[in-house]
Amino acid sequence: MLPLSLLPLALLICVDYVLSAKSITSQDSRGLLERLPNPPSTLPSLSRRDAGTNSRAAVTQLTLSSDGSSYYTVLTAGNISFRLSIDTGSSDLWLVSSACSSNVCKSTPSFPLSYHSPSFGVINNNETAFSLSFADGSSSSGFIATETVSLDNFSVPGQVIGLVNTTNVPLENEISGILGMGFPRLSVLSSLLANSTPFVNGLAQRGQLDYPFFGLSLTRDNAGTLTLGAIDIDVVKNVSSIEWHKVMPFSPFGAESNTSSYFQWVVRLPQVGVNGTNFDTEPTYPNITTTSLALFDVGTNGIFGPYQDVSRIFQNLEESRLIDANLGQWALPCDTDEVLTFNFGFGQGNFTLQPTDYLIGPVSGNPTFCLSWPRAVQSSGDGIDWQLGTPFLRTVYSVFSYGIDNKEPPTIGLYPISNVTTFTENATYISSFFASASATIATTLPNSLLSTPSATTPTYVFNTSVPASVGVLAPSALGTGTYSALLAGASVNASALPTATAAPTLVTLLVTEASGEVITSTSHAPTTSVALGRPPGESAARATMYMPTARLLFGTALVLGAAQYLLC
Repeated sequence: MLPLSLLPLALLICVDYVLSAKSITSQDSRGLLERLPNPPSTLPSLSRRDAGTNSRAAVTQLTLSSDGSSYYTVLTAGNISFRLSIDTGSSDLWLVSSACSSNVCKSTPSFPLSYHSPSFGVINNNETAFSLSFADGSSSSGFIATETVSLDNFSVPGQVIGLVNTTNVPLENEISGILGMGFPRLSVLSSLLANSTPFVNGLAQRGQLDYPFFGLSLTRDNAGTLTLGAIDIDVVKNVSSIEWHKVMPFSPFGAESNTSSYFQWVVRLPQVGVNGTNFDTEPTYPNITTTSLALFDVGTNGIFGPYQDVSRIFQNLEESRLIDANLGQWALPCDTDEVLTFNFGFGQGNFTLQPTDYLIGPVSGNPTFCLSWPRAVQSSGDGIDWQLGTPFLRTVYSVFSYGIDNKEPPTIGLYPISNVTTFTENATYISSFFASASATIATTLPNSLLSTPSATTPTYVFNTSVPASVGVLAPSALGTGTYSALLAGASVNASALPTATAAPTLVTLLVTEASGEVITSTSHAPTTSVALGRPPGESAARATMYMPTARLLFGTALVLGAAQYLLC
């Protein structure tokens, strides 16, 4: 989700459990895990590089909200658990507070201001106000404070947070706020408190990560992972196949400074196409950016581009038609057999979207036609012509590297989840997909064809007297200079990049019957419920209970003679 206020402005852990000697029957195996003494009370992750409580990498679960608009994770602030949507289009961490009277706050767990957290830091008597406005018209405002924030095995005392008392940001599934993962320059909160940093970027600045990057794996089936400091090799089978692209720096706003710096997760997008036939993109400011620029934004459930590019895409998609000139919305037959392609560098490969990746859903008034991404939008004046949200990001594993002070520029790595580059989905599959998703859109097609609006070119908002060249090395606000650069230069040292893997959710039990017969049984590992918005010691009746489905620290249980159980 893009802040409008700044626009256009293995480890391998084995645990021995010694149980009383008895013969375990197959009926007993189902409850074996629930009877294990002292099951884990947290949601640990496994790192291939650094085991134990001092691990500098973690794989944590992401969950897709029920309305499909965002992916969220669970973290704690002051030992209170909250669900936060992750967002690469903003940089601030904010939570609704108990003082929030907005309608959206009434059904979501909030940070209790009456709770006297020993780690809570009052700033200016809670009178340092902030306000965030987003490109979709929503906003949040409140005051800043500091608190100990923990995500997986990372804990940051004194982390600046925003406590919201007014918001109209849609919050579904008891999501309490947003975890921004962008650059410090994009942060409103950090600008209000000296020497403060955004949460994830701060981990990189302090050298708390194995490497100053994070990875995202997103799926449609209510799951995904956020990997901090490493690459999730449960998803990425060949790290050397990741395609790396340098992030674009931006010139200052007016007299903001006299140097360019990193602002958004934006890379060059020279070409887009249909069915593998690409054409060059047309940047809104060709004398400044030379190619179109694309923002990778996990907080946006859509794909948006400039009229001059989007209209050419749909000109090459058979029977497509513009159905809403104000929204820049096109539709095309649901049984289309064409794919969209995005190319982020000359000589690099195409990233391909199948119809179920870019089609939004059938139109209720004419169910043979489907609304489609991308949607065309007018320029906001910052030169970022494309915004690639979750429909694109679900097709890749994405790695966001903050770079290293004076050593390495920020980069984005893309690994295709599927190597298929041609059409593979037939009409029956597409129809079944949308039927199972109940994705029909309540709208009708216009009775006549609409003409494509002309693109507008507002004044460029950055100070062009200060150059911004791709690959520039920044002296600060990136990963600490103590890191060794692995992504700099003409070739990437892929073999040295840290990797991680999450523990499985299922346990395979080999149960020895009294007769000597060995029976294999599979069971879910035990989970620990998390109370959302509940301070330590408060009655559970007042809190929302969250049963995580995260990968837990259990693998295979070998039951031999019912004397010792080894879980790895």
